Amino acid sequence: MDIHVSSKGQFASTERFLQNASSNTRYVRGVLMKYGELGVQALREATPKRTGKTAASWYYAIYESKYGWSIQWMNSNIVNGENIAILIQRGHGLKNGGYVRGRDYIKPALRPIFDDFANNAFTEVNRQNG
Repeated sequence: MDIHVSSKGQFASTERFLQNASSNTRYVRGVLMKYGELGVQALREATPKRTGKTAASWYYAIYESKYGWSIQWMNSNIVNGENIAILIQRGHGLKNGGYVRGRDYIKPALRPIFDDFANNAFTEVNRQNG
């Protein structure tokens, strides 16, 4: 069984589509990098500081999958296998049987970042759809 493919005309519209897709990828990555940095800054400012190590240990990563893009904020201050940022957020037990209550600082720090992102995305979609 033979398969034969032929085409006529030009591929200008296909090339234009691919070019736009490529530039949109750069655009999306740039926007996510901006919000990644803003999130890191907000988390650093909101993190309780005894030594400052946990506050200084925030970073972010951007991921692209077939389902879309995502951004993740992480903290690299790990002590005895425990992430200190999470212990501060959720609370933790002490060796002597005591307990340190958690302090909800992550969600409130990132909420304005999420709101700004959503507002800007809404504005951009409306601008492009005329």
